[in-house]
Amino acid sequence: MLLALLKTMRPRQWTKNAFVFAALAFDEQLHFGPQFLRTLAGFGLLCLISGAVYVVNDLRDLERDRQHPIKRFRPLPSGALPRGAAIAAAALLVIVALGLGIALRPSFGLIILGYFLLNLAYTFILKDLPIVDVLVIAAGFVLRVAAGVSLITVERFSPWLYLCITLLALFLGFGKRRAELVLLGGGHEHRESLVHYTLPLLDTYIIIVCATAIMAYSLYTFSAENLPESNQMMLTIPFVIYGLFRYLYLIHVKGEGGAPEELLLTDRPLLATVLLWGAVALAILYLGG
Repeated sequence: MLLALLKTMRPRQWTKNAFVFAALAFDEQLHFGPQFLRTLAGFGLLCLISGAVYVVNDLRDLERDRQHPIKRFRPLPSGALPRGAAIAAAALLVIVALGLGIALRPSFGLIILGYFLLNLAYTFILKDLPIVDVLVIAAGFVLRVAAGVSLITVERFSPWLYLCITLLALFLGFGKRRAELVLLGGGHEHRESLVHYTLPLLDTYIIIVCATAIMAYSLYTFSAENLPESNQMMLTIPFVIYGLFRYLYLIHVKGEGGAPEELLLTDRPLLATVLLWGAVALAILYLGG
């Protein structure tokens, strides 16, 4: 049952919570022990609260998931995790995460509370509203970054990164909706909002967000005040462009994109691009002049 609960909490999706380290990394504080340990603790608590969100989501969609070609194999729809045990576990996870979050930093505790409430609204209402459903997903990424900001004393973190992360989240969100639409053939019995989307509409959204993301990141690399005056951060732009284009290739040619967090771990070119971007960006921030 514990293994089934852990699977329901979707550990693979916890990679999204790594955005809590954005403030620490881009504020050039990765080498500060106390700040790193505090952010690491925040990452763990975000994993707990997001795990509770996924449990609640599966509880709400229990009947729908039983009709889904893939989701019906999840622990709750398949019966591997009893409904009562899932409810108790979700409640416990929320209590522990919020309690420890407030103890870690009151502002951090309030942010993860807001994250939980936003996701509750998404689970029961907002996920069925077209466009709003993807905007809420993007807001979740921004809250992760804000949570990281609340854990340290920020000196050089640029607000440009909030915009870049929002656009990236919208790009992934619309890509995921497109993959679901292709897989399910537009059947709204699995996701109500899909009936309002079409492939041409989603492709238009994706193109707009992709182009805007490239422009926003490019502007960040040479206009953010906290970056080295040599403008070396512009060297990371090609990695961002290739990463976005690679994801578009996976969506349109390979028919993937339904699980962005899994693509990041399984598609080697995409993973290599992210790792290279991170290595070059950190080298410029911490070693550049």
